[in-house]
Amino acid sequence: MKKRINRQLMVISSMAVAIMLLLMTAVFYHIFRGQVMDDLRLYAYAVAESIEAEEKLGSGYFYSRRDKENERSVRATIISPEGAVLYDSNADTGDMDNHAGRPEVRDALQNGEGSSIRQSSTMKMNTYYYTLLLEDGNVLRVARESHSIWNILYSSVPAIVAAVCALLVLCMMLSRRFTKSLLQPVEQLAADMDCMENHTVYEELIPFAETIRKQHDAILDSANMRQEFSANVSHELKTPLTAISGYSELIENGMASGKDAVRFAAEIHKNAKRLLTLIDDTIRLSELDAPDLEIPMEDLNLYDIVSDSVEMMQMRAEERKVHLTVEGSDCIIRGDKQMIEELVYNLCDNAICYNNVNGTVHVSVECEDDNVVLRVKDTGIGIPETCQERVFERFYRVDKSRSKSTGGTGLGLAIVKHIVTAHHAELTLESIPGEGTDIRVIFSRI
Repeated sequence: MKKRINRQLMVISSMAVAIMLLLMTAVFYHIFRGQVMDDLRLYAYAVAESIEAEEKLGSGYFYSRRDKENERSVRATIISPEGAVLYDSNADTGDMDNHAGRPEVRDALQNGEGSSIRQSSTMKMNTYYYTLLLEDGNVLRVARESHSIWNILYSSVPAIVAAVCALLVLCMMLSRRFTKSLLQPVEQLAADMDCMENHTVYEELIPFAETIRKQHDAILDSANMRQEFSANVSHELKTPLTAISGYSELIENGMASGKDAVRFAAEIHKNAKRLLTLIDDTIRLSELDAPDLEIPMEDLNLYDIVSDSVEMMQMRAEERKVHLTVEGSDCIIRGDKQMIEELVYNLCDNAICYNNVNGTVHVSVECEDDNVVLRVKDTGIGIPETCQERVFERFYRVDKSRSKSTGGTGLGLAIVKHIVTAHHAELTLESIPGEGTDIRVIFSRI
C-alpha cells in the first residue's frame, strides 16, 4: 500500500511540475512578448514625434543601430498609403515589394496603429512589428527580432532538467514522509484495535474499525462457542458410553446373570438410545448452523401441525402423568413443515419433561392481527430469572440431574431458537420458579 501511494504521489507530482513549468514558460513568454511590443510602440511614437517636429525624414532616427557584435536592432520603415516602401533603415527600398497587404499596415491605415508577429522558417526567431499612422498619411513601421518560445525553451533545457530533477527528488522525499504520516494511524489501529481511544484515528476510519472489531469479537465468540460445544459434546458422549462400556463389561465377564443381566441390558439400551438422540440432535443443530441452509417454504396450517404433534405426544405425557391439551383455530403461516413439527415437538417435550406430577401443558394457536402466536404454557418447575437468557444455549440445563434422568440432551431449546430465527419469527419466554413457564413463538400471518 505504501509503494502504491508513493507511486501515485510521484506521478501526480511529476505531472504538476511539468504542467507548472509549461504554464510558467507560456506566461513569461507572453509577458516578454508584451514588453517587446511596448518597447516598439514607445520607439515608434518617439520617431513619429521627431519626424513631425522636423517635418522631414531625419535619417539620424532611421539608421540601424548595431553593437560591436553586430546584433540585430530596431528597424524603421516608412510606407505610403499605397504600400510602397519610402524608406527602410536596413534595406534598399528599390528591392522591396509592396507592403499594402501586410496585416500591421492595413491595421494602421484603418485604426491608426497596428501590430503583428511573424515567425521565421527555422522557428528560432520571431519578428515583432508595430505600425503607426503619421499625419501625412504615411505609415511608420518599426520592427525587431527576438527569440521564439521554442528557442527559449531549447536554450533553457539544462536549467529546466536540473530544476525538474531537484523538484522530483524533493517530491519523493515529501511523498515518503507524507505516506508514512498518513498510514501511521492506520498501522497503530491495526496493531492495537482494542484501544482506539489511545491512538489518533481518522474520523472516517472509526465506523470501519468498529465493524472490524465487532467481526473480530464475533469470530472469537464463535470460536469460544465451538470450543465449548466440542467440550460439551465430548462430555455428553462420554457419560452414556462409559455406562454402556461398564455394563457390557460386567456381562462379558459373567458377573451378571438372570435379572441382573436383564437390568444391565436395559441400562445399555437406555444409554445407547440417549447416545443416538444426542448424536441426532448434534447433527441437526449443525445442519441448522449451515450458512447456505435452504428452507423450502410453503403455506402451512399451524393449528393442524400442532394438533397432530400433541396427539402423538399424549402417550409420553401420560407416562409422566402430565395433562396435555390443545386449543385454537386455523392459522396459516409460511414455513418448512418438518422444522415447524420439530419446533412444536421440542417445546412440548421440554414442557412435559420439566413438569410436576399431575401438572398440565396447554398448547394454543391464535391469530392476533397480522401475527400467528404459538403458545406452550406449563405448570412445571419454572426457570430462575438468572437462567432465562441462557436456556436457549446448547447443553445448558437449569436442573442437570433432572435432565439426565429424563434423557434430555440440552439441545432441544437451542434447536428451537435456530428454527425460529430461520423463519424470521419472534420468541418470548416468561417463567416463575415453582409455578411454570410460558413460551410464545410469534409468526407473520399469511
